[in-house]
Amino acid sequence: MIVYDGIKSDFLTSVENDTIAVEIETNIYNKMKRHTAQNEFRAWENSLEYMYKVLTDKDIPSEAGIAIEYNIPQTSKRIDFIISGYDKQDKANVVVIELKQWSQIEFVAGEDALVETYTGNAKRKVVHPSYQAWSYAMLIQDYNESVQLENVKIYPCAYLHNYRRQEDDPLDEEQYRPYLEESPAFTRGQVPKLRDFIKKCIITGDNTEIIYMIDSGKIRPSKSLQNSIASMLKGNREFIMIDDQKVIYEEIISLSQKCMKDHKKRTIIVQGGPGTGKSVVAINLLAELTKRNQFVQYVSKNSAPRNVYLKKLKGHMKKSSVDNMLKGSGIYTEAENNIVHTILVDEAHRLNAKSGMFQNMGENQVKEIIHASLCSVFFIDESQRVTLKDIGRVEEIEKWADKEKSEIFHMELQSQFRCNGSEGYLAWLDQVLQIRETANTDMEDIDYDIRICDSPNEVRDIIFQKNQFANHARILAGYCWNWLKEGKNDTQVHDIQIGDFEMSWNLGNSSTYAIDETSVNEIGCIHTSQGLEFDYVGVIIGEDMRFENGHIITDFTKRARTDQSLRGIKKLYKENPEKANQAADEIIKNTYRTLMTRGMKGCYIYCVDDGLRDYLREQVKIR
Repeated sequence: MIVYDGIKSDFLTSVENDTIAVEIETNIYNKMKRHTAQNEFRAWENSLEYMYKVLTDKDIPSEAGIAIEYNIPQTSKRIDFIISGYDKQDKANVVVIELKQWSQIEFVAGEDALVETYTGNAKRKVVHPSYQAWSYAMLIQDYNESVQLENVKIYPCAYLHNYRRQEDDPLDEEQYRPYLEESPAFTRGQVPKLRDFIKKCIITGDNTEIIYMIDSGKIRPSKSLQNSIASMLKGNREFIMIDDQKVIYEEIISLSQKCMKDHKKRTIIVQGGPGTGKSVVAINLLAELTKRNQFVQYVSKNSAPRNVYLKKLKGHMKKSSVDNMLKGSGIYTEAENNIVHTILVDEAHRLNAKSGMFQNMGENQVKEIIHASLCSVFFIDESQRVTLKDIGRVEEIEKWADKEKSEIFHMELQSQFRCNGSEGYLAWLDQVLQIRETANTDMEDIDYDIRICDSPNEVRDIIFQKNQFANHARILAGYCWNWLKEGKNDTQVHDIQIGDFEMSWNLGNSSTYAIDETSVNEIGCIHTSQGLEFDYVGVIIGEDMRFENGHIITDFTKRARTDQSLRGIKKLYKENPEKANQAADEIIKNTYRTLMTRGMKGCYIYCVDDGLRDYLREQVKIR
C-alpha cells in the first residue's frame, strides 16, 4: 500500500511548506483508518527535514519517485523512505532507506543483528538498522513477482541522522559486517556519502512508475528463496518426519492448497504433547508450501524456538532471506484480511491477547492470525500454558475461526520422540504432579532414566557428564531466583544459590541457549527451553512447589520478582483469592511439567523442598 507518493520535486515542496507530516498523517487515516501518535508525527517532521537536505542535489533527478511509509504488500511492515528511478544502463532501481533518530547505541555481543538503544521510554534490544533495511529489501525481492520478472534491483541502507559516529563505533562491530556490506549505515555528517549512494543507483527519474509496479505486484516466493529453504532442510536429520507426522503434513498441504484454489478460509488445529514433532511438521510445511508458490510464515510467541531453528537451518550463514519467514506472533495487529496464504503457529498455547512491547497493540493474536491468513495452522498443547497472559486454548481458536467464517479441522499428533518414545512417562508425570488422574501410577515398563537427586551439585555433575557426548544436555529451573541485572551477561555472577551450589541464569547476550557450546555452564528457564528438546535435562524445582499432607502445594509468592509469568497475580489475589490460586497452580505445575519433559532420554531432578523430594523419590521407586 502506498501511503505517500510523488516525485522528488513534490516532496521538496511539501517539506518547504511544512505540510509533509500532515499529508502523511491524513493519508494514513484515509487509507488505513489509523490515527497517528504524536511521537510518530514529530519523527516524520524531524527525519524528513534531513531527507530534504539529502535530496537537494541537482544530480538526483527531480522526477525520481518518492514513497514514504510504504506498506509492503501483504505484510504489516512499512518502509520509511523509498527513491525509485533508472541507472545508467536504464535498469529499474529502488533505494530503500530506514530512518532512525537514535543518538546512541550499544553493541550486543553474541546476538546476531541486535543492538541496544533507548526507545519506547526505555533501553531495549532492537535489530541493527542495516539489518532492518536489508530484511525489508529481501522481503520485496523474495515475494514480489513484478520485482522478479522486471529484474528490479533494490538497494537498502540506513540513515541515523542524529548519530555521531566515532572510531571503533559499536554500529560497526564485526558481527554486523555482513549486513553493513549489503546495507550501509549513514550517520550525522555523512549527507554527501548518502547522496553518492543514491546517485549510483538513480540516474534518471521514473515518475513513480517503479513504485506503482511494485505495489501492484503479485505475491509469489522467488525460486531462489524456494531453493534456499529446500536445500537447508535436505539431509538435515532433525527435520525428518515419521509416522503420523507425515500423514498430518500431507493433510495440511492438501487443505492449504485447497484454500488457494477456492479462496475460502480454513483453520487447522493440531494437538500434540511434548516431543510429538509439532515443530518438525511446521518447518517442513514452511518449506513445501513455499515451494508451491505460497507466501508462508512460521510464527511463535516465544523467540527461543525461532532462533534455534533459524540457526539449525542456516548453519554458519549469517544472513539469509529465510529470516523473513520466521516471525513473532504480534506482527498481525494491523494486517489486512488474507494477506498471508498460510500461517503456521508453533507453540500456539503461548499466544497472547495484546501485542507490542507494552502489550497495548491489537485485540487478540488468535483472531489477528486467522484474519491475516487464508489458511491458519495452530500447533497446540494446552498443558504448556505457562503464564497468566497465555490464551492459547482450542476453544479460543474455535471461537475466532467461527467469527472469521473459517472452516475448522482437528488433527492430533501421537508419535513420541521425547521420553524414549513413551507416553507413559507423560501420564505418570500428570498423575504424580496431581495435574490429572491417569492409570500410570508407577514407572513400571517405562524405559526412561529418571532420578531424584540429593543435591543440585549431583544434578550438575550428571548433566556435565552427559553433555560431553553431543552438547545436548542442559540444566533448567523454575523461576524462583532473581535474574541479577549486573550479571545478565556474566557467567561468574551466580543468580541461583542453594547452599554451596551456585550457578548463573542463562546469559542475556545469547538467543540460542539450547544449542550454544557453553550453555551447559548456565541454567535455563521455561522461556529459553519451551518448544525445544534435549537428550537429558536436569531440573531444579524451587520453593514455588512443595509437598504437604499428601498434596502438591504451589505457592506463587515464592516466584522471583523478576519473573513476568505471573504478573498481575497479586492484584487478582486481592480481588478473587480462589481464582488466583487456581490460575497460579495451573501455571506452576504446567511449568515444571514442561521442564521435566524436555529430555528425550532422561531427567534428573532436585527439589528445594525436602517433602517434595521424598515424595518424588518414593514415586520413582514404585516400579
